[in-house]
Amino acid sequence: MIEFVLLVNKQGQTRLAQYTTFRPVKERSALEGEIIRKCLGRSVDQCSFIEHMNLKLVYRRYASLFFIVGVDKDENELAVLEFIHCLVETFNQYFKDVCELDVMFGIEKAHFILEEMVANGYLIETNKNNILEPLYLMEKKK
Repeated sequence: MIEFVLLVNKQGQTRLAQYTTFRPVKERSALEGEIIRKCLGRSVDQCSFIEHMNLKLVYRRYASLFFIVGVDKDENELAVLEFIHCLVETFNQYFKDVCELDVMFGIEKAHFILEEMVANGYLIETNKNNILEPLYLMEKKK
């Protein structure tokens, strides 16, 4: 089960955070700080999987953003890497070569894309066209 998805820049600033299970704000802040320090402190030669408390962290760096996904211990790490890649491809298709500013200024659309892909901590959709169709329809109505 996916516990959370974080998008973090190289300076360690969180640009998008979406949790699928409730955590108090203080706990979220502390958890994000620890996770970001762990992931950003690793070299490119090291593997993209980290065990942290009762979670597995799977992360991947694309351009200036780190995509970090926290999952429970039973989740397959390679499947989570595929999910991250699919998320990035979907962002790229919608934002046309996604960058940090696209996520910052289109945060509601980024959350919408993520919510179309994940429900209650489980991956429900990976087809980019099916994910983006509601967004395109909403834009068409404007």
